[in-house]
Amino acid sequence: QVQLVESGGGLVQAGGSLRLSCAASGRTFSSYAMAWFRQGPGKERDMVAAISWSGGDTYHADSVKGRFTLYRNNDKNTVYLQMNGLKPEDTAGSYCATGYSLYVLVRGGVDYWGQGNQVTVSS
Repeated sequence: QVQLVESGGGLVQAGGSLRLSCAASGRTFSSYAMAWFRQGPGKERDMVAAISWSGGDTYHADSVKGRFTLYRNNDKNTVYLQMNGLKPEDTAGSYCATGYSLYVLVRGGVDYWGQGNQVTVSS
C-alpha cells in the first residue's frame, strides 16, 4: 500500500509563489504516475497537473500552464508542484494522487489520495 504525505501549502499574496510536495511512503512494487488535484470552494475536484513515472511526460491544465510546474525527484517517490504567479482563484484544497499511468490520471483514475493541503491566495 502507498501512503502520500503532502506539505507546502499556506497563505500567499496574489503574484506570490508556493511549492507543494508529495512524498510516497510504503513499499511500491510497480511504477505509477502522480498528479495534483485541487478543489476550490463550491467547485469540483479537478486535476491541475500530472506526471508519468519517469517524469518524461507531463500534463498541465490550461488554467495553470505557464505558472505551475510539476516535477519528480530523482528517486521518483516525491513529486513537487511549483506554483508561481498565484491568483485568488487558485485558492483551493490541493490533493496529491497516484494512478496507473498519466493517461489514466488525466481521465480521473486514482489509486491513492493524499490527505490534502490548503493553498490560499489573498488579493
